[in-house]
Amino acid sequence: MQLNRRVFQSLTGITCRFYHSDKRKKVTLYSKISPLGDPNYSVTNELDEWVCKGKKVRFAELQRIILDLRKRKRFNQALEASEWMKSSGIFTFSSTEHAVQLDLIGKMMQEKGLSLSSVAFNDIMSLYTKTGEYEKIPEVLHHMKEIGVCPDNLSYRICINSYGARSDIEGMERVLIEMENQSYIVMDWNTYAAVANIYVKSGLDDKANSFLKKAEAKIDNKEGLGYNYLISVYSRLGNKDEVIRLWFLEKSALKRCINRDYINMLESLVRLDALEEAEQLLKEWETSDNCYDIRVPYIVIIGYIDKKLYEKAETMLEDLSTKGKTLTPNIWGRLAAGYLDKGKFESAVKCIKVALSLKKDSKGWKPDPKVIMKILSLLGENGSANDAESFLSSLRPVVSVNREMYHVLLKSYIAGGKEVERLLNSMRADNIDENEETKVILEEYKPISS
Repeated sequence: MQLNRRVFQSLTGITCRFYHSDKRKKVTLYSKISPLGDPNYSVTNELDEWVCKGKKVRFAELQRIILDLRKRKRFNQALEASEWMKSSGIFTFSSTEHAVQLDLIGKMMQEKGLSLSSVAFNDIMSLYTKTGEYEKIPEVLHHMKEIGVCPDNLSYRICINSYGARSDIEGMERVLIEMENQSYIVMDWNTYAAVANIYVKSGLDDKANSFLKKAEAKIDNKEGLGYNYLISVYSRLGNKDEVIRLWFLEKSALKRCINRDYINMLESLVRLDALEEAEQLLKEWETSDNCYDIRVPYIVIIGYIDKKLYEKAETMLEDLSTKGKTLTPNIWGRLAAGYLDKGKFESAVKCIKVALSLKKDSKGWKPDPKVIMKILSLLGENGSANDAESFLSSLRPVVSVNREMYHVLLKSYIAGGKEVERLLNSMRADNIDENEETKVILEEYKPISS
């Protein structure tokens, strides 16, 4: 070919370019795996070889490959790719990927004529619930029935809840009727209670009450969870009488009420604004043999804070502290915010100082920035510069000091006629530069320094 070209060039004096129509396309992972028609061909080997060559595997491309293989009914290869994605450790295997993998397992089992149970399908529907893909759940239920797998109570309940999450009452009722008409299904309190809860959220109180009664009739007398669930739903309906009636039923049915039961009942009473009854129940809990759990009294204390009864909340906290109970800073911080809203500045400062003193024993808590700035500003305006500076120093182990805080101190210094250079040096040491607002504040300082 080269000889012919040289001859041609010598005869014509023209240099020619030869173009080839067989241009090589860029090889991608998708282009490598997609043509592998043999169902026995290992996708795993292809993926491992790709990585060994130092090439990157992109998450989106791998997802595309799995979906494409699934679409072509190459379920075994799709599952291989899914398993590789999970075991490689390169990607986060989310609930969506789990759902796809379970679906593929179901397709392979069906393809090989293996018997299927409702368990795998329930897992798929549960994962769709976690990912918020509620519209896919009825499709899974339909597919189960289509291939001869009988849905169990959990299958139907997950589907009922999926319709409830989409406020599709008609769809929910249709599935419920189907469930009740299945001869092999024994209706349970969980399903009726779930239906009642959906009716409550939809404002259909009469229907909710009707299904709460159906649920109660199905409760095993030793089933504390059932009573707790119904108590909670009745409290959302605002039915205090039913809440109290069921609580006494629960206490008589169970040998002993545990902290979980007290927490649920206290939350229900607080929700109903029945704070006196909540305090009485708290005293009952204190005399029980249950282990101490700070969450129990906190329910009542938070109830008082939410109802703006801050003094009562503080009295309860101080009483617990006197008894040697370990308290957390967040509850004191919440109380401080309440006092600020009520205009009780001194009480707010006292509470936030207690919160800051407890911080060393509590990981993760940080004070509300708005509360901190309001207290610091009020200290700067109404107190002294020393008070404001002392408060800022107490914040340093908890929060990062910022320019806004320094501006409050600067204003306080200027108002009190104090020298500001030391404060400006401290500001610079914290890597906070002066900005235009800083300069405006310092303008007020000039007459004092002259």
